[in-house]
Amino acid sequence: MKKTIEFIYDFGSPNAYLAYKLLPDIAANLNAAVTLNPCLLGGIFKATNNQSPFYAYAPIKGKLAYEQLEMKRFIEKHDIPFEFNPNFPINTLLIMRGAMVAKRDGILDGYTDAVFDLMWKQPRKMDDPEIVKTALTEAGFDGAAIVDATKDPAIKSTLISETEAVVERGVFGMPTFFVGEEMFYGKDRLDQVAEAVSRG
Repeated sequence: MKKTIEFIYDFGSPNAYLAYKLLPDIAANLNAAVTLNPCLLGGIFKATNNQSPFYAYAPIKGKLAYEQLEMKRFIEKHDIPFEFNPNFPINTLLIMRGAMVAKRDGILDGYTDAVFDLMWKQPRKMDDPEIVKTALTEAGFDGAAIVDATKDPAIKSTLISETEAVVERGVFGMPTFFVGEEMFYGKDRLDQVAEAVSRG
């Protein structure tokens, strides 16, 4: 039976995007599977009294600049296509509800690929419903149907419950990974994730 790497993410996290781009190769090399678990980062921050590095590090002299340098080094080391979204920070509620629709409809893998790229590879303003409809349609989905389905109370409730569930498991930020019951936080822990999978 294949080991599984559970990946907890929100499209608004550039670090989650960078980790996501490396996960397929890591999993393939270890004969492991990746399980996608989209959850709302804003909800996690609220529940854990956390905030994004963009705000948390702003008052600390040099800290945010250094974090940006580390991100640049990571991107260059792994040759990941990346363009910082000029609309950042983006309210991801719409596209995260869209992920719940995609999960329900069995298209989460493709949706995740497309939306991450629309955030951090060829960035769009992904909190504008009309832009989201158009972008998803161009990516091969029924954009209007997905956006319309995000208004479904059941979809809204699912995103809330999925987010609350990971908070109960100890998640406080993204990207977060689980291998069995072991939790790992941050893109710089991918080596540890691989080691946990290798231990079997």
